[in-house]
Amino acid sequence: MLVAAATTVLLTGSGPAAAATSTFTPVADTYVQSDTASTGYGTSTQIVVDNSPVRRTFLRFTVSGISGQVTGAKLRLHTISGNSGSSSGGSFRAVSSTTWSETGTTWNNQPAIDGATLGSIGSVSSSSWYEVDVTAVVTGNGTYSFGGTSSNTDGAYYDSRESGANAPQLVVTTGAGPTPTTAPPSGDPVFVGAGDIATSGSGDSATAALLDNIAGTVWTTGDNVYDNGTAAEFNNYYAPTWGRHKARTRPTPGNHDYNTSGASGYYGYFGANAGTAGQGYYSYDLGNWHIVALNSNISMSAGSAQERWLRSDLAASTRPCTLALWHHPLFTSGANHSPSTSTRPLYQALYDYNADVVLWGHNHQYERFAPQNPSGGLDNARGLRAFVAGMGGASHYGFGTIAPNSQARNSDTYGVLKFTLHANGYDWQFVPEAGKTYNDSGTGTCH
Repeated sequence: MLVAAATTVLLTGSGPAAAATSTFTPVADTYVQSDTASTGYGTSTQIVVDNSPVRRTFLRFTVSGISGQVTGAKLRLHTISGNSGSSSGGSFRAVSSTTWSETGTTWNNQPAIDGATLGSIGSVSSSSWYEVDVTAVVTGNGTYSFGGTSSNTDGAYYDSRESGANAPQLVVTTGAGPTPTTAPPSGDPVFVGAGDIATSGSGDSATAALLDNIAGTVWTTGDNVYDNGTAAEFNNYYAPTWGRHKARTRPTPGNHDYNTSGASGYYGYFGANAGTAGQGYYSYDLGNWHIVALNSNISMSAGSAQERWLRSDLAASTRPCTLALWHHPLFTSGANHSPSTSTRPLYQALYDYNADVVLWGHNHQYERFAPQNPSGGLDNARGLRAFVAGMGGASHYGFGTIAPNSQARNSDTYGVLKFTLHANGYDWQFVPEAGKTYNDSGTGTCH
């Protein structure tokens, strides 16, 4: 499910941003207008978004002299004094071009507004500051372009850099994120991730910021990008957020990844880290743990190629502990998606070989189950502890009837699920997005 772009809010006061590490003003800003297609407005004291006539705004910033991890970036705009305001302040996206000319840009030669969707501004009033969260694309020193548009005929007018004190701002904060969570002193592997991740909203930015401060291997439980798993969506939505950790990510695919034929966007983006294209199942070892990534979008029936491979892979493993992950949950209390019983043969194989933990996504929420056998019965001796970890960034789903053996649930907090994999056991910890307090943690032992 696609979440809407985050609506920005009116800021208190009329002065520059407070408590920001670095504030930058544009090196260029302008707007273009459809009915004066050859005219440039680069020296104007205003920039405008409108739909009658169509007017689009462009801004370019050069970020320099900052160090450390970028934990926040805000594009701030000030509405001009004396204007009556607007019911729509416009929508803003990244612009890949950073070489357009401030004075030479016109409607006829404007750059494409082709980057990640960042946010929108609702109604605006005269002489006030508004902001858009652009953390998804501002990752450090460099040059960044943004474009603003509006589908509303009631235009919004902002002060340009020529206006002086009320010029647009890019406020970049570094080093003020969550307390870093690194590998434990024992050196045991850390395994961290979530599913149902990247959209045009901001949830994936919040969870990617958590990963910035957690060492270890990153996993996903599918629906890596919305809505259709295209290469463009991976580049526009996933790459600026979770894509920062692509090199250490071992993903699994979801049904939205398969909305593009053969999940070609998914396999093309992750490459060898996603296993053999068209199969999507693979395994590897982390310390004393055997990790098995499976594909619930292809046949999983008993005797299928994937199920036979899984049994052979488990039989060959020399590790005492096993964790598996795929997209569709066999057990869930989610109201939007029912349990996917077609996955039971995979769970049965894992149970037969004494696996310990299984991770899923698909329902956009967090849920933890007690150890269960393949029929869903409580089995503390041999059962797998299961987690639905669909809280990576897509809009939340609610719960319906609570399933047996469900022990923990949350449907209003984005986060990541972190495992510390010990020699004969594991710790789990739900790490919430900044500003939220939900938590769930515990320990388990291997069979």
